[in-house]
Amino acid sequence: MPPLAQSILILVVAYLLGSISGSLVLGRFRGVDIREHGSGSAGGTNALRTQGLKFALGVVLIDVGKGVLAAWLGRQFAPFDGAGNATLGYAATFAAMLGHVWPIWHGFRGGKGAATLLGGLLVMWPWALPVMIVVALATVLGSGYVGLATVLATLSLPLLAWWTDAGTARLVFVTAAALFMLLTHRHNLLRMHRGGEARFERARLLHRLRRGPQ
Repeated sequence: MPPLAQSILILVVAYLLGSISGSLVLGRFRGVDIREHGSGSAGGTNALRTQGLKFALGVVLIDVGKGVLAAWLGRQFAPFDGAGNATLGYAATFAAMLGHVWPIWHGFRGGKGAATLLGGLLVMWPWALPVMIVVALATVLGSGYVGLATVLATLSLPLLAWWTDAGTARLVFVTAAALFMLLTHRHNLLRMHRGGEARFERARLLHRLRRGPQ
């Protein structure tokens, strides 16, 4: 198969993998469409809020797993050598993120792509995950906003890639991913600005410390 055709095939497969929504697949066994509950997003946060911890863990495992598989396919079967393997691995991860947000199997109404991005990074750049986790935890503990934590954690990636001179392919990917997270979380940010975004109050450790014992 010509290299271009093989690359396109890998990206199509990655998109189709991304279109397998963990919350919607598991929701069918429970008889619910998670998009009709809570925020309407088919993602892990809405799954946790509306269906509970066990359901949400299953959702996250599926959504992270498809990111892992897409990245692995891109890197393993890239018809190139050296840097080309990494480039296709990143491209396949992004294709899976597109599938998660606009899934062909579920009427093009999915989640926001964060868990799938994490799966891809587990394969392509695992050393970035501790930085993302620290940023996300600090944001949640300080504000209680999960959407904001996701956006800020992803925005840390281009800075980390630039600071560590991580290479063009990685820098382009994480910049595109950060912009994509801004796009998919735009309604969360707007609701937060208007004061209508839901918080995880029990996670707001800094707020509780400032208030002191009641």
